[in-house]
Amino acid sequence: MHVTDPIADYLTRIRNAQMAGHRIVEIPASRIKKAITEILYDQGYILKYVFEDESEKYKQGLIKIALKYDAQSKQPVIRELVRVSRPGLRKFSGSTDIPRIINGLGIMIVSTSKGVMTDKKARELNVGGELLCYVY
Repeated sequence: MHVTDPIADYLTRIRNAQMAGHRIVEIPASRIKKAITEILYDQGYILKYVFEDESEKYKQGLIKIALKYDAQSKQPVIRELVRVSRPGLRKFSGSTDIPRIINGLGIMIVSTSKGVMTDKKARELNVGGELLCYVY
């Protein structure tokens, strides 16, 4: 199966796993997906992740993500995960114009010339780039 938009596929797999109440989701790996996974972990949206270089299913490797749920309400920590820039309609933004997600409570993940990072880090380094997705 060939996916035209791997990032949208990645986000959809996480959303679907949360809807089904899964603890762990497996996603075919790529450099950009690894970067997004690390950001989600650093920002506290996921519990743990593991990169497996070789797997039976995917020759490019596998990312296993342990999803995070609220202890009391059992609700997923990730309330919303939305793709912004798509292959058919790329969205770019300068460092000063990167949108703030819920007044800074959420994060926008931006692909810049200095790598994939959060909106906050991009503003700090004064770099713009492609708005990949946002999370809150």
